[in-house]
Parts: sequence; C-alpha cells; structure tokens
Amino acid sequence: KVLVYGRAGFGKTRLCATAPAPIIISAESGVLSLGTVRVPMIEVLSYKDFEDAYRWVIGSPEARQFRTFCIDSASEIAERCLEAEKKLSKDPRRAYGEMQDKMLIGFKAFRDLPGVNVYFSCKEGMIQDGMTGANMFGPWMPGTKLGPAMPYLFDEIFRLEKYRAADNKEYPVLRTTGGVQHEGKDRSGALDEFEHPNLTAIFDKIANRKAA
Repeated sequence: KVLVYGRAGFGKTRLCATAPAPIIISAESGVLSLGTVRVPMIEVLSYKDFEDAYRWVIGSPEARQFRTFCIDSASEIAERCLEAEKKLSKDPRRAYGEMQDKMLIGFKAFRDLPGVNVYFSCKEGMIQDGMTGANMFGPWMPGTKLGPAMPYLFDEIFRLEKYRAADNKEYPVLRTTGGVQHEGKDRSGALDEFEHPNLTAIFDKIANRKAA
C-alpha cells in the first residue's frame, strides 16, 4: 500500500498504468494524461461514489480481476467530499470535521484491503510535522488536519520528483526517503533512495524482500 505525492503534471496519474492489473478510482479530470494506455476507471464525483466503489471492490466478482486499486487522487476526492459537506452545514468547522472523519474512514478501508495492491496519489503542499512543528513538503489535503494525518496511515510514502540527468534532460523519479524539507519513508527496507517510477517493479522488490 503506497502513497505518492508530487506537483501537478509530474506523472502521478501515469504511475497507475505501471501497476499490475490496475483499475483507477478517479476524481481527476487529468486522467487523460494516460494517453493511449487503456486502464479501466471508476469515476468518483462524490463521497457516496467513493463508498460505492469500495463496496464494489469488496463485493463484486468482477473486481477480482484487478490486482491494484489506484485512488487518483485522494486530494481531489477529499475536496469533493468537502464541497458536499459545506452545502449541508452552515458551520465551516463542522464541514471540515465531517470531511476529515469520512475520508480517514474511507482511506483506511481501501488501505486495509487484503491480498491486493493499493496506490494513493496526492497533490503536493506544505504540511506541518507533528513532532517538530516544522513545515515540509508532503501530501496535501483540504483543511489543516487531514494532510498531516496522511503520513501516519502508510508505511510507504514517496515523493515524485524530476531528476536532471547528464544529458540535461529531466526524468521522473520516486524519492523513497524523507528529509528535513520533505515527507517520505520506506519501512520495507527494500528500496533505494531513488526508484524508477514503475509500481510493478517497486511492489516486486518489496514482496521479494518480505519473502527472503
């Protein structure tokens, strides 16, 4: 179960196509960035759609053909949920609180799916470290509490970055370690600091490490 965050246009959606037998649960209008690659997709326009997608995943025989469920993006789904909550409540604080509670339940439910891979993408933003209070780059979510809570849900958190090679061209890479200025971790111990953005290869490295 992996969370990847990064700036817009860096290729978070394209990562879905590199996963084994993927299906995208998408609130992103930018899903067309997959180009000619065909990946099945479930469109999420509301939190109810997100709940319905989960029920389909755990209850439909059709869902068993997929090995990776890609939540693209968690940030967008949370924003859709917040929009709905604001229409139901005149108190902004209550709307944000309801959104956070619902999204944490939904994200944990997908994260805990047994026997499958789950990939969450997030926008990048500034979050506050819960231990030091320092600001750093991390997975952005609406509100002040949900973003800082996201890193605690995952053992694998990567930042999608651009690397300038010797040919002076920029290539996407996944940074698997954290630092003073950015969130990240690899509790599997199987990955290098920088990995090629291929989820199948990354899942295989983690699985092989566990098997050893």
